[in-house]
Amino acid sequence: MEYKLTTPCTAADLAPLKAGDTVLLSGVVYTARDQAHKRMIEALDKGEKLPFDLTGSAIYYVGPTPERPGEVIGSAGPTTSGRMDAMSPRLLDLGNKIMIGKGKRDDAVKAAVVRNGAVYLAALGGAGALMAKSVETLEVIAWPDLGCEAVRRLTVQDMPLTVILDAHGGDLYQSGPAAYLESK
Repeated sequence: MEYKLTTPCTAADLAPLKAGDTVLLSGVVYTARDQAHKRMIEALDKGEKLPFDLTGSAIYYVGPTPERPGEVIGSAGPTTSGRMDAMSPRLLDLGNKIMIGKGKRDDAVKAAVVRNGAVYLAALGGAGALMAKSVETLEVIAWPDLGCEAVRRLTVQDMPLTVILDAHGGDLYQSGPAAYLESK
């Protein structure tokens, strides 16, 4: 199935999604990779406010390349999500609903996705130029000293994504190969 979603999202918005579905995501998406995640956790540990509201948020694990003249963003392909696994459950528990990246997630992230009615979506790895075409605006909102890993607020239109982990415990990395082998 294909779904169109606009951020911010609620658990009810995400409930119909199943692993393997296609999502065309629009609205605000925040960028945050390893170093930004570490700073967010440090801020939370100090009782400080985060640079954006996690409630219903979408976080894209990307460190875009510099834009060329006339472009909003450079190449914006996903980074390996597993590097955020230790920090993601806490952010999900605080309201984050959509994580976007590539690769498998650990059991703690999977449990937090189900517990919070969230989803993990995959962006097509190696297709950073395609992903960049969905970005309409970009604003650095936190930690510019991190360069490409600074937190950015993107406005996206119909960003093409695939549901990997759904809110019901579905995992495309498990069901996909099983369905393929069954079809043989």
